Amino acid sequence: MSAQLAVRVQPGARRNRLLERLASGEWKLAVTAPPEDGRANEAVVELLAGLLDVKRHQVSVARGQSSRNKLIEVAGLQTAEAERRLQAHHAKSGAGSAAGSEARSAKRRNAG
Repeated sequence: MSAQLAVRVQPGARRNRLLERLASGEWKLAVTAPPEDGRANEAVVELLAGLLDVKRHQVSVARGQSSRNKLIEVAGLQTAEAERRLQAHHAKSGAGSAAGSEARSAKRRNAG
């Protein structure tokens, strides 16, 4: 049993995080690592392992090693469970929601 997740990666971001679920069904991830020498792929593996609460060796890039669009395999986890965990994390973090975005903007305005 292994989950397959379609992701789109934004390398060189300010921080590693799950950004949103795209209309295409892919999960958009931001990683701080640059897209050089596999560093962004390693960051994606580490980020997803943490988000999915699995060990790093269970997560691998099955397709798209040199592309922003990747197919990720997660050993020992069914796709539906992996999707549920990502959705729960996304909902909890408020990432991608209009209210969460507005709150972050207001916080930045008030900080300066």
